[in-house]
Amino acid sequence: MVLYIGVMSGTSLDGLDIALIEQSPAIKLLATHYIPMPESLRAELLALCASGPDEIARSAIAQQHWVRLAAQGIHSLLEKQQLKPDSIRAIGSHGQTIRHEPARGFTVQIGNPALLTELTGITVVSDFRSRDVAAGGQGAPLVPAFHEALFEQRAGQRAVLNVGGFSNLSLIERDKPVAGFDCGPGNVLLDAWIHSQRGDNFDRDGRWAASGNVEASLLKTLLSDPFFATQGPKSTGREVFNLPWLQQHLATLPAFAPENVQATLLELTALTIAESLQAAQPATQELLVCGGGAHNSALMSRLAQLLPHSKVASTATHGVDPDWVEAMAFAWLAHCCLEGIAANRPSVTGAHGLRVLGAIYPA
Repeated sequence: MVLYIGVMSGTSLDGLDIALIEQSPAIKLLATHYIPMPESLRAELLALCASGPDEIARSAIAQQHWVRLAAQGIHSLLEKQQLKPDSIRAIGSHGQTIRHEPARGFTVQIGNPALLTELTGITVVSDFRSRDVAAGGQGAPLVPAFHEALFEQRAGQRAVLNVGGFSNLSLIERDKPVAGFDCGPGNVLLDAWIHSQRGDNFDRDGRWAASGNVEASLLKTLLSDPFFATQGPKSTGREVFNLPWLQQHLATLPAFAPENVQATLLELTALTIAESLQAAQPATQELLVCGGGAHNSALMSRLAQLLPHSKVASTATHGVDPDWVEAMAFAWLAHCCLEGIAANRPSVTGAHGLRVLGAIYPA
């Protein structure tokens, strides 16, 4: 068996997902481990997404905390599986994105891979996005090539939707290059709004959103953002969509009940996904959903309503737990790097060509 570990902490900043996969050559998920993000680290990583005092030193310290948390989780996973570090070929570590501005030629993920190698005794592959950006690409999303490998479509058209902090689509059709792009906010605004109003980190099952009504005027002004009018390749992040962005739009309109704002944000997420899919691949037969959004029944129900000609279902219907797809992807990206396999897709990111992604820190 050739074993890899993937470590992923996304824009939701809820915790670290750690996945153990077998690559031989099929991709098989063997075990998982989750570590909640300490609130102090979550707050600091969130703060580092915007400019602030002494941010270089603060980011260096924050990534040390992030890596020690990741190493702790990796050792726990290995212990549960009765595996030694030398049985793992490599760790694929995404790190934590704190800035993503491909239009300005950079993307920044912190995660100190050198320290992770020292703490685990395992080769680490990291920094997956920067080579694609250097080649003129967006550096995101990177998962479409993995989605293609995992959910190969033998006939017709299939799409895979990841709903984390942001939402992205992978468009899969036999004998065609995989396509994909970021659609816009996934959970990022929903999480920010409920946290500002109720102190909760997320809207469990979309219940609070379901208790409200969509405010048409608010939805219209949110949809006026230029990002939604652009075509792929495109990617986005907290630099564009964040709580101040929402508050600026709210300030131009009459006051709304907080639950109605939440309902409108859920509609924004669902509508931008559905419209993006209909524009890019209108004959999609099946939409497979992964990420935290797969557990939001209000969102899943609304997507099914907006896409009546597509079967909307969790990736679990194909035997892949929706919570672990992204962590699996970074384990697979480590495999691709070590094998010299190009893992970006110019049809997705707009890069000048295929590139091997990642930097290697040998054990």
